[in-house]
Amino acid sequence: MFRRTGLISTLIGLLALLLWTPGAARAADGECAVLAPGASAAAERAVGAACAQVAAGVWYTWGGGHGAQPGATYGQVDPTDPASEHDPERLGFDCSGLVRYAYAQAAGSDILDGVAAGQYYTHRAAERFTADQGIAPLVPGDLLAWGTSQKLHHIAIYLGAGKMVEARQSGTKVMVSDVRLNGDYFGALRVDTGAVTGHVFQTWGTGVWTRAAPSVGAARVYAFPQSTTIRVQCQKHAELVTSDGYTNDAWSYLPDYKAWMTNIYIKGPAWLDGVPTCT
Repeated sequence: MFRRTGLISTLIGLLALLLWTPGAARAADGECAVLAPGASAAAERAVGAACAQVAAGVWYTWGGGHGAQPGATYGQVDPTDPASEHDPERLGFDCSGLVRYAYAQAAGSDILDGVAAGQYYTHRAAERFTADQGIAPLVPGDLLAWGTSQKLHHIAIYLGAGKMVEARQSGTKVMVSDVRLNGDYFGALRVDTGAVTGHVFQTWGTGVWTRAAPSVGAARVYAFPQSTTIRVQCQKHAELVTSDGYTNDAWSYLPDYKAWMTNIYIKGPAWLDGVPTCT
């Protein structure tokens, strides 16, 4: 015969079982999975590919995942991080290497090759979210970034329920973490794995800055570290620029960066074919 306290405990346990949901349990116990509705099938595949690395106990390695094809690679020693001394011995991913691999698996092609900044500013962005918006508008598979407009240094994949999967730092493995909105959280984006839209071009040169206005004296926004695929919205005649043996007064507006770039460093004619004039 149950004592009264035992009966009450039993009833509470039964009630908890009735109210239990798989998603809530996953969010609580740190399992890596899609933890909220709303994601596209491709985004869910990206989450699954990243979570498989958690399950396999794959290491963070500095520079890992940036081989000729998406996938884990041996890392390098980061001269600024003593914890990276064993990274050349470990097969794994850094933050952007993991994102690259996850979305390559999801899309069937290498659509996010590059470092964190290049991935955040991708011409495949379907939608962008500011830091002030927090995580409320996000769905699983969205990418979260940390840093500044001049240097983004970290990127991760949102799972839902305030959780993310990331390759965080040397000495750790690919993990599930709470989303960190403090510090230098920069914003997020939703990846479009479908056909690329708009006027797409390739830049050339290294360390080429985009500007807040079509002038070399305007505030710097972001510097392309290498040749990068960009989307151009429109172009206009503005300040005359001479650089690397070329002179041109045409500037293009890049909507993914909310910035301007001299056409000198965009592969193609001085005035880009098919791109409308900015009004």
